[in-house]
Parts: sequence; structure tokens; C-alpha cells
Amino acid sequence: MTTNSKKIVLLGTGGTIAGRAASAADNLAYNAAQVGIDQLAMGLSARTGIAGISLETEQVAQLDSKDMDWAIWLRLAERVERHLGRDDVQGIVITHGTDTLEETAYFLHRVVPASRLHKPVVLTCAMRPASSASPDGPQNLGDAVAVAGSAHASGVVVVCAGTIHAAQYVQKVHTYRLDAFDSGDAGVLGYVEEARPRMVKDWPKTGENRAWIAIKKIAMEKTPRVEILTSCAATSGATVDALLAVNHGLAPPDRLQGLVVAGTGNGTLHHALGAALLRAQGTGIRIVRATRCAYGLVMARPDDVFPDSQGLSPVKARIELMLELAQQRPTSPAQSEPGR
Repeated sequence: MTTNSKKIVLLGTGGTIAGRAASAADNLAYNAAQVGIDQLAMGLSARTGIAGISLETEQVAQLDSKDMDWAIWLRLAERVERHLGRDDVQGIVITHGTDTLEETAYFLHRVVPASRLHKPVVLTCAMRPASSASPDGPQNLGDAVAVAGSAHASGVVVVCAGTIHAAQYVQKVHTYRLDAFDSGDAGVLGYVEEARPRMVKDWPKTGENRAWIAIKKIAMEKTPRVEILTSCAATSGATVDALLAVNHGLAPPDRLQGLVVAGTGNGTLHHALGAALLRAQGTGIRIVRATRCAYGLVMARPDDVFPDSQGLSPVKARIELMLELAQQRPTSPAQSEPGR
């Protein structure tokens, strides 16, 4: 490899792409996060379309993405920021499980400094384990590296099944098929064809409509607790009232601080649930309305009691509220020291 080659850093976090089953015919009963990022990267040098790209690997985590947590997010964001700041690195690819990929992508979109995101951060995944007779991971990983190495790529994007999605809009919409992701009304950014991105939209802009949130500011011992509820027919406010009852006995760092409710249609709420949420709001809990619909966004009305999610899905609205609450907390003396 030449010294003039583009360098892409591969960060592994586990997931199905790193999964193994007892049989190559089994695409369901497998264990995620069994194969290291070094091994996943072994076959990439032979793939067409990534000539002139050198690879560097780092195992940041090794877990089933359903178990992703705040601590790993912070560690991953720190490593992303560190590598993007290197002059010799053109972009980053993150291997990740599909279950919470959209959440991790949005988190990175919000906390990685905009000044770093003129370089791309590409998350990729697989719906079949590495042990499958026909795994989709190698193609997805090769496509992701090709995207990260392309000349004008920027921002946080997701690459899966030959399609490029923006972190702000991508959602997992299918439980089994290889093309499991969709970007709703926003549409996809582009496609990967023969290891070349073909963009139908501009690369995502960073910090759109929202102030950037510093990683160091939110790196606190306790994650702000925000839960998600769903409004549906014949529901009640019992769950909200139970949460409030428990809240009274908890110390401040452990208390519920926010609720995101996935409403019906245009963020509408069953009257009993709405009344309970008003009680919660009265105790200082932040309430945000999203919609359980896969397409469309909550459109504000003059008589709205609770703020809407500004177009974010329930899981992304939860992340946004967690970040806002974390940012509002006072900074401890230790965290305000230079270099911390």
C-alpha cells in the first residue's frame, strides 16, 4: 500500500454482521458479536472498488446491538472524534447490529463536532450472520468502505443493501429481509453500484436546526432517564401513574426525567393517557409527542399541550431529549478542568 493511499478506520461494535450460528443454513438461531473486526476486514482488500484504500481496525465494543448503552455510545463517539481529527484518515466505517443502528447513527450525528463531519462516518450492518451460507455482511462492509473512501462523502450515513441513508431519517422497517432500512418521506441519499456511490441527494448537513451538543458535556455518570410510551385504543394512564409513584421514592439521578409518547396519527393521544401525561408534566417531567406512523411527521396545532418531536421518530426523539437533559445539568468542578 502506498503512502498516498486513503486511510479508512473500521470500528467494530459487534452485531449480526459479526454473528455465528452452529449451521451455515441457520440465519436465525445465531449468537451476535462473535467475530472480531480484524477478521471481518480480512477479505476487503480483494474487493473491487476499494483500490488505493488502506484499512485500520479497532474493536470498540462486542455486543448484540439490542444491548447498546450510553457508555458504549460515549466511547464510540470519542473514538470517532479522535480518528476524524487525524490528517491521515479520510473516513470511518462502523460495523453495528441492525436493531439499534438508527439510534447510534442519530447519536453520532448529534454529538460528533460538525467541524469533524466534513469527513464521512458510515455505519453498516448485516441481516445474516457471518457464518451464513450467503452472508450479506461482506457486501455491505465493502460498500461502506467504498462510500467512506469516496471524494465528497461527509456526515453520518448508513449503508445497507446497496442503499445510503441519512442518520436523521433512517429506520429499521423489516424484521428479516436484507433490505431492512427505509428513510420514510425523506427518501434515500443514494445507492452503491459496483462500489461507487450514486447520489440522488446532497450529503447530509451537520447540526441541522439543532445546536451541536458536546460529548464532554454529556459524559456524566448517570444517563438522564427517558422512557417511551405508545398511545393506542382502550389504553389508560396507569403506566404513567405507576412511573410517577416509583419516581417519588428515587434519588434525583435515578428519577424519570422525560417521556416520549408515540401517538396515533398526527401525534394524537388517548384522553386517559393525555390526562396522565399532564399530571407527569406537572411534576417536572418533560413530555414530547412523536407518532407511531412510519411515514410523515407530527404537524403542530394551536391547541397542542405537549411539544412535538420536530420530525424525529420516537427512538430518536428519546435520544434528543436525553441529550438536552444531559446538557442542562450543571458541570462538576472535575469536568470543568482543562483537558478533561
